Amino acid sequence: MSAARAFEDLTALAVPALTEPSLDKGALPAVAKSDSKPSNDGPLKRDLVAGLEKGLAVIEAFDQERPRLTISEVAGRTGLTRAAARRYLLTLTHLGFVTQDRKMFALSPKVLRLGQSYMHSARLPRIVEPELHKLAYALKEASSAGVLDGGDVICIAATSAGRVVSPTLQPGARVPAYCAANGRVMLAALPQAEVDDWIARQQLTPLTPHTITHPERLRIEIARARALGYACIDQELELGLRTVAVPLRNYRGDVVAAMNISVHASRMSMDQMVEHCLPPLLQAQAHLRMLL
Repeated sequence: MSAARAFEDLTALAVPALTEPSLDKGALPAVAKSDSKPSNDGPLKRDLVAGLEKGLAVIEAFDQERPRLTISEVAGRTGLTRAAARRYLLTLTHLGFVTQDRKMFALSPKVLRLGQSYMHSARLPRIVEPELHKLAYALKEASSAGVLDGGDVICIAATSAGRVVSPTLQPGARVPAYCAANGRVMLAALPQAEVDDWIARQQLTPLTPHTITHPERLRIEIARARALGYACIDQELELGLRTVAVPLRNYRGDVVAAMNISVHASRMSMDQMVEHCLPPLLQAQAHLRMLL
């Protein structure tokens, strides 16, 4: 069977998905048989391919904490039935995106193709990356840029300037937005009602003794970032990691990403970061606004 035919089989799984019941509230919606009204800005459900949606959800079920999963674990993480999870895993294995060792499944290096396609084709990382290099080598500190994705920030570009301060400062890394400087400044750009709804949906887990987990305190910090135009994080994401971030706006004024400077706490206080790192960040922000 060719890879193209196998991919057709993956999307064809949308047909049985029409009758598969959801196991819980987190289950992905199946394509409706009848016409459905579109959401405010979304497509009709009849125009979506549930098989592709669920196949990608299976890939996303694997993460750093659980790099190897059984069929039952994949089913539990995606809301699929065990039978459906098995079929998606077998199809992805045939396509080369998943490997199987007895009852355990894991992602294969081929999955990197999906991220590579974005990094090679997307305009945002290509525009931001040169500015990150200028910042990092001028300040001799690590710099990165990220975008908001649900409850997380995904790093789209980064450079360490020879200082490796955190494994999260690399393209593709995903961190909780509530305790990341990039996340706070992007959340600050949202209307307050959306911020309140976002906070209510998050599980605010303390990653360090410094992590802000009280909803009202987090709301205040996001409001502070909105008022100041930048956000500072002092060891909330990782012990020893301090970060200052600014939002990146396009020519229309819309926040499309955020960029930061990160240092080890032993080398620089927060006051020193604001004094030495914020001005170059603001200059880079102004320059990028003309390009985005």
